[in-house]
Amino acid sequence: MAESSGRWIVDTAWLAEHLDAPDVVVLDGSWHLPTAERDPKADYAAAHLPDAQFFDIDDIADEASPLPHMLPSTIKFASRVKKMGIGDGMRVVVYDAEGSNAAARVWWMFRVMGHHDVVVLDGGMAKWRAEGRPVDDLPPRPRTPRHFTPRFNASLVQDADDVLRAVERETAQIIDARAAARFRGEAPEPRAGLRSGHMPGALNLPYELLYNEDRTYKSPEDLRALFDQAGIDRSQPIVTSCGSGVTACIVALGLAIAGQPNAAVYDGSWTEWGGDERFPVITG
Repeated sequence: MAESSGRWIVDTAWLAEHLDAPDVVVLDGSWHLPTAERDPKADYAAAHLPDAQFFDIDDIADEASPLPHMLPSTIKFASRVKKMGIGDGMRVVVYDAEGSNAAARVWWMFRVMGHHDVVVLDGGMAKWRAEGRPVDDLPPRPRTPRHFTPRFNASLVQDADDVLRAVERETAQIIDARAAARFRGEAPEPRAGLRSGHMPGALNLPYELLYNEDRTYKSPEDLRALFDQAGIDRSQPIVTSCGSGVTACIVALGLAIAGQPNAAVYDGSWTEWGGDERFPVITG
């Protein structure tokens, strides 16, 4: 695996060799937009990687927020992952059904909570199955609860006020991971009631561009070239955004692979920004 990619992603061959390691826990972080009409829990029950546990980003979230899958409190996060047998010093491997879409969100959540040994399975379930590797429809084996110490890393997450200041003062680059037509305001948002367009000064880098055809991440060299072509200065502060804070994490992970692991994610993303008239929106 090229350069430092192994710090952030692992390939299917590595995971196949380490599935039974006592310090490795595998999570299925699959999630789909409501418009997809797919149930990730049902998909998980039908087929998942051996001994993988389901990590529900809509459940392990801030239940008091009207916005979808917002970060939970450190107390709630620690309580849930302890029960999953995830503790300090363990390696967490996250995958999802479509490559690394929602898996990147789970990766980011663990990093925000101070757990650094977390990686994404490059290519996800699709690549695993394409290679004829085993899947299971049985519940994972029970795990003994472990001690998990949350250490909230505020530098990796931004709220609406943070992003508004960055827009007004031009103190950070905003990278919008949505499709170009949505960014320009030419296509409607999948969630009702949201304005179309983007934040003033934002740069558009659709998350799909970060993948190869098999939905593995491009090499560090190719990712750096992609960010350069999009006009992104990787040495300066970066905040990623998207529709609801999921695919923004794909861009954050791509930046990490490219050598910039400190990008922040706007948790509320366009669901919050586009739904609140206080925040400026432009089109084109």
